[in-house]
Amino acid sequence: YQVGDKVFGASQGGYATKVAAREENLRPVPKGWSFFEAAGLFVTAPTSYAALVTRANVQKGEYVLIHAAAGGVGLAAVQIAKALGAIVIATAGTQHKLDVARSFGADHAINYTDPKWPDEVKKLTPKGRGVDVVYDPVGMIATSMKCIAWNGRLLVIGFAAGEIEKVAMNRVLLKNVSIVGLHWGMYATMQPPMVEEVWKGLFELMESGKYRGTVFTDEEFVGLERVPAALKALGARETWGKVVVKVPQEGQSKI
Repeated sequence: YQVGDKVFGASQGGYATKVAAREENLRPVPKGWSFFEAAGLFVTAPTSYAALVTRANVQKGEYVLIHAAAGGVGLAAVQIAKALGAIVIATAGTQHKLDVARSFGADHAINYTDPKWPDEVKKLTPKGRGVDVVYDPVGMIATSMKCIAWNGRLLVIGFAAGEIEKVAMNRVLLKNVSIVGLHWGMYATMQPPMVEEVWKGLFELMESGKYRGTVFTDEEFVGLERVPAALKALGARETWGKVVVKVPQEGQSKI
């Protein structure tokens, strides 16, 4: 990169006005994107792309269930699944978050605080057969077994609910399903060429207008002193997408 190039990426010590990052951890800001939008891209977008494309091989016409669909990786997954031609069923815990998921392209939205949500998911699929792919960053694999189709794939993305699940393996056998993990952070070490392949696919989606920024916009957080408030809102599950704190540079106003 040259001095003045617009880039986004990751490094340690991000709560600062200046930060040093390794060049290999940077990517060019997509055409037409602001720094604000690009700041939410680096982890969520490739996680969801690698999961749905590389691990699950989602095909056009398949039914994809995305849990916590209004979260950072969730909104990324909604857009990528739609770009692949899938029918997307989103879950979230509030009406506002369900509306957000729909605004990013979800075909259907279901509140997973309703104990009968697996039945509602099945009703949306042909002959009630269930979904082909489950994208789970929460820790809902066991319950999702109730609405997975024969030959389905369940993607283990994370455990946002806080508990590591225990799954009855007889159900994996009886439904002939695959449980597939995704550890995006290890690809740079274990499978470096795939990192470039994933980013190539993502930039194609962004340039064709099929993927847009997922940054939370209901409230603005400006200045490092607002980091605690942003973290509190995140912890209280009051946000959607990626929460980005704007850090004014020298000479810039906070307005």
